[in-house]
This record gives sequence, C-alpha cells and structure tokens, in this order.
Amino acid sequence: MQKPVVAIVGRPNVGKSTLFNRLAGNRISIVEGIPSITRDRLYTDVEWQGKSFVVVDTGGIEADENDLIKGKTRYQAEIAINEADLIIFVVDGRSGISTADQEVADLLRKAGKKVILVINKIDDFSNIEEIIWEFYSLGFEDMIPISAEHGKNIGDLLELVLKYLPDFQDEEEDTDILNIAIVGKPNVGKSSLVNYLAGYERVIVTDIPGTTRDAIDTLIEKDGIKYNLIDTAGLRRKARIKDSIEYYSVIRTIKAIDRSDAVLMLIDALEGISAQDKKILGYAHENGKAIVIAVNKWDLVEKETGTMERYKEEIYQELKFLNYVPITFISALTGKRVNETLELLEHVIDQNSLRVKTGLLNEVIEEAVQLREPPGVKGKRLKIYYTTQVGIKPPAFMFFVNNPDLMHFSYQRYLENALREAFGFIGTPIKIILKQRT
Repeated sequence: MQKPVVAIVGRPNVGKSTLFNRLAGNRISIVEGIPSITRDRLYTDVEWQGKSFVVVDTGGIEADENDLIKGKTRYQAEIAINEADLIIFVVDGRSGISTADQEVADLLRKAGKKVILVINKIDDFSNIEEIIWEFYSLGFEDMIPISAEHGKNIGDLLELVLKYLPDFQDEEEDTDILNIAIVGKPNVGKSSLVNYLAGYERVIVTDIPGTTRDAIDTLIEKDGIKYNLIDTAGLRRKARIKDSIEYYSVIRTIKAIDRSDAVLMLIDALEGISAQDKKILGYAHENGKAIVIAVNKWDLVEKETGTMERYKEEIYQELKFLNYVPITFISALTGKRVNETLELLEHVIDQNSLRVKTGLLNEVIEEAVQLREPPGVKGKRLKIYYTTQVGIKPPAFMFFVNNPDLMHFSYQRYLENALREAFGFIGTPIKIILKQRT
C-alpha cells in the first residue's frame, strides 16, 4: 500500500528542517535496534495514532530579484505540490509575511491541494491572536501556530494532518505480478537494465545523469512469471541536487518503494556505494521490503582472483545492517547475470512472505539459548518463554520474555542470525517484537 506523502514547503529560514526533524523524532514505526542507519534524510516515516505517512523536507523556495518566482523556484513549488497529498506551508511568525511567502501562497491556492499554514517560531502563546492576525491575509482556512524548536503545538499539528490525509485502502492487485522498484543514483544503468529485460528501448538511455525523472512501469514476463519493473528517477546527494525536478524525484522513488514487492538497488561498479544509496536502502529496510543489490557495469572492472569477493566484503562493511542482502554482479549492457537477478528477486520475495511452524521455531530458539545464554544485567538474566510468528512482509516474531529491558541488542542480533541460519530469510528484514509475559 502506498503511503500518503506530506511535503513541507516555504521560503528559506522559516524552520522547515527543524519541523521535519521534530516530526522525525516522533517516529515510532521503525525496525528497532538497528545501528549505523543514517538519519539525516530528506524524508522520514511518521506514525501518529496508528496512521503512517511520509514527510518530505523540501528546499527553500527563494524569490528572484528580477522575477519573484520563476525558473527553478516555480519548478520547486509546483513539483512539491503535485507530488504530495498534503502541503504544510511554513512561515516565520517572528518576521511576518514576506513577498516570497505571498508568491508561494498564490501557487498553492492555484494548485487546489489541501494546505495547512504553519506559523513557526512562536514561543509565547499568551497573545497569539495579535501575533498571527496578519497571516490570515494569506487566505488559508487551516492555520496553526507552533514552535518546532521547542515542540510546542506539534501534537495539534499532527491531529490536523491526520484530518486531511487521504484514506489509502489496499487496492485490488494482480498477485501474480511481482513489483520491482529499481533504484540507484543517476547514470548507474537503471534504464539500460529495464530496456534489456523488455527487449526494446522502453526508457530513454543517455550518458546524462538524471534522464529518467518519473517512475516508469514496464510489464515483462520471463519463464511464466510476470514482473512489473518500476524504473525510478536517479538520486543524488542533497548537496549536488541543482535541478529541482531531480530534487523532488526522491518523492517518486519513495512511492515506488512503497508499492513494490522488492527493491533492486543498482550500484556502479566503478564508483561504489554512495551515502544516498545507504539512505534509500535504509528506507527499504525499515519498511520491510525484500532487497537485492546488483553491482552494475561489472564488465568494465579489471579483475583478478578474488575481486568479486573483496567487492562484496567492502559493500557489507559499508552496509553492516544489511548483511542478509544478496549481492550479484551484472552488466545491463551485455545482459550478463541479468536473468539470474530476476530469479534472485523472485526468491527474496518468497522469503519475505515465509512462515515458520511454531513448534519448529521454538526448537530453534531453545537450541540457540542453550548454545549461548543471554548476558546478565545487574544480576538479572533474560528468560525467553515462547516465540511465535505474528506477521510477514517482513517476517515478524514475538518473543514472550520476563523483561524486555534485559534484551541486549547484540543478543537480539544473535537470535536473528539463528533464525536466518535455520530458515533462510535471504534478502528480507526480520522484525523482533518483545512482550513481557504476565
């Protein structure tokens, strides 16, 4: 199911990123206990009162000296508006309305999207009407004062967000079709891979990074299995994103991952893994997606004995939280190992839905505990009474214990590895839930 997207827009220095970080701090719907996942993202999952949505932090919309809103400025505002389901328009309550605020407000009104006007940097709410009265002139029905820095009124803002978020129901889907989101930075070969599998030029391929800006679906069939290949726009590090269309294409990538059964991350063999690759993989991991990493352009690498294994070790070193993900080496240009990669994707999707019998599951956990007892904490020791599988996509296991606080992260990782050794779970995250037995 695709999650609703909420975009935070506004001119520079009104506190958009501070609000984004505040909302990210309220996030609770993540896989717990995973170190080394970069948190400085352009996007984050937020869950409030049981409803989950994606919040996107956008760049400041600046006015031009000659034309108050043109070129990139107009693109930035329009694309953020078009891609999002709800807009949070942030203004500065201390400095008042600026010309740039008025121009952004005009664009938002013309677009017809639902907008919540957030008046930020309000520390004293005792005379709030006197402070915010001028912002009524922007013409938005829903207006709320907050202090993102100090967390004031954030709960009321989230209540308002939930009020206007669309209800996304699970759509009727052809369960025989496997949806594959192909992600990676620009010019890594995503479109070339789609074209090779499709057998014709479905997507324009050039040596100019970022040619693909929309997520494009391509339906293919191989050996009786139907695949829907979602070719996403190329992603760059935030500092290198100059074209606003490319900037907001990250939203489309998030949406593609949300509606996928598996994520195929392409890495350029000549450049290695990037920080943005890690962030996208972290998002896919936290959202329970099956994952395969494909190192593309392997035909261009000078090889010697052990080159492939060394390359794998380097990737796993960079992605310690993804040591369960299979890595394959391909050439989208020549087709080397491309069909095998499709088979691997089918396998990890199956693993993502794997169910384990309760009796066998408890035998494995009991044996793991016998081989290595939980460490003691201040004279107390964790006891695991019973384990049961409570979900799939990703596989989720509930452990009934005497005290969840006694579960050390390293021991939880040990139990996860025991599950993987016994049952596989290749290419899929595992979620472990601790519940105190009363």
